[in-house]
Amino acid sequence: MIIYGVAFLAFCTLAGIFIGELLGKLIGVPANVGGVGIAMILLIFLGSYLSKRGLLTGKSEQGVEFWSAIYIPIVVAMAAQQNVYGALKGGPMAILAGTAAVAIGFALVPALSRIGQKKPETDVAPSLNKAPR
Repeated sequence: MIIYGVAFLAFCTLAGIFIGELLGKLIGVPANVGGVGIAMILLIFLGSYLSKRGLLTGKSEQGVEFWSAIYIPIVVAMAAQQNVYGALKGGPMAILAGTAAVAIGFALVPALSRIGQKKPETDVAPSLNKAPR
């Protein structure tokens, strides 16, 4: 059922937020540290594990696919909650770090797109120009 996929996603989200809050407390930061990223990593690994075991059916995968389709707008909305003014007021280091992260991300797109692709097999025909011995 589709609802199981949504429940699976909700579980991963709650677990990621909990772990992010726990990490924040452990390092002394009064904030969630990477909760959404941890949730997505959990979703990828647990989803792959459950799919290989046959426990995540096609209908359940549709629930996960639905939320993955709207994931980017959710992340944009969450990022909008960050204190952008405070980061900009903090100095040029925040601007430099953000610009560098975006530039590195754009630079890695071609390399990441090549990962996992098979190299095209070239058919090498015997040369007809060789003289018989």
